[in-house]
Amino acid sequence: MKLLQISIEVNSGSVGRIAEQIGQKAIDCGWDSYIAYARNNLPSKSQTIKIGTLYDVYTHGVLTRITDKHGFYSTHATKKLIKQIDEIKPDIIHLHHLHGYYINIEVLFNYLTKVKTPIVWTFHDCWSFTGHCAHFDYIGCNKWKTGCYECPQKNEYPASFLYDRSKKNYEEKKEIFNSVGNMTIVPVSNWLGKLVKQSFLKKYPVNVIQNGIDIEMFKPLNNIDQIKDRYKLKDEFIILGVASTWTVRKGFQDFIELSKLLINNEKIILVGLSRKQIKILPLNIIGIERTENVQQLADLYSIANVFVNPTHEEALGLTNIESLACGTPVITYNSGGSPETIDDKTGIVIEKGNIDKILEAVRLIKYNEKEKYSVDCRNRAVRHFNKQDRFMEYIKLYDSLLSVK
Repeated sequence: MKLLQISIEVNSGSVGRIAEQIGQKAIDCGWDSYIAYARNNLPSKSQTIKIGTLYDVYTHGVLTRITDKHGFYSTHATKKLIKQIDEIKPDIIHLHHLHGYYINIEVLFNYLTKVKTPIVWTFHDCWSFTGHCAHFDYIGCNKWKTGCYECPQKNEYPASFLYDRSKKNYEEKKEIFNSVGNMTIVPVSNWLGKLVKQSFLKKYPVNVIQNGIDIEMFKPLNNIDQIKDRYKLKDEFIILGVASTWTVRKGFQDFIELSKLLINNEKIILVGLSRKQIKILPLNIIGIERTENVQQLADLYSIANVFVNPTHEEALGLTNIESLACGTPVITYNSGGSPETIDDKTGIVIEKGNIDKILEAVRLIKYNEKEKYSVDCRNRAVRHFNKQDRFMEYIKLYDSLLSVK
């Protein structure tokens, strides 16, 4: 059997690592695995296929900024990919992000309609059923339910600085994405699954599979003092935040406000900051740039007393799960699928934007001490988010689709 995944990245970033791990599980089960990607790749156990060039990506991005036709460029790169897919003849085609300036959705779906190969499409966000945005929770927009127009997030990713094409995008995506017959949509959270069932894609089967992580890489570590010395920390109470990029919607400003309320022995560490952001941090926040080093992340999760995820938009919350696996309790906003990752023994859910409640939750965990939560945190990660179990669900889904093909 042959599996071909299409992903913006491979073994890099959250979605790229998920694609890589699904590929690994397929290989373990005797499949041949291929991953087509556009940029940001680390060594992969799957056979990889490069989609287009960086010039294609930049051109797609520039044209999107002008026309708001995101996903309707990269025609040549997509046609070349289709020729390669034809040569491979996969038994399953598995889609991830189709946004990111690298593929032409119209060309791709015209092909998918003709080949009749079972399609699995993992939704990591909401872009597939809106006229523009990848997330709408922050502004509370519900136009996606009936038809997008006059997009209030035109200047947000994938940004358009001139035209608003959200109405036409919505109509065309609705037609294009509903054109294939044998497709199963896999949202990464129950929250996202409920949205899909309210969208123009509601005719398709929905099979929620939450993300898994490598629980052998993310695990509690014993050399805590040695790791703390590396960051020049001693007896501080450590509040950790991790993101691939920090924006207002990810909670960057919330951490700045939280820092103003901390006492002397409380310290924040933020991972994923730009150099510009690091320069403006207050003294009680340690800033670290984005890292692909899993061991470094596991070190930081392990020395933290609490992990705080003040995200205003979240499909699931992979960083929450990584923290749990390292034995560190989580405080998160009631945002998207993020609350699904924890229970009352492993963390605390706070209403979005309530900095005082975050501080209150931090102080509660500080009072109880991390050790009260650690075993339950680790157990929850092992029981619910072990990649071996979660990604085996994809193999079972593939098998079920092929059995009725």
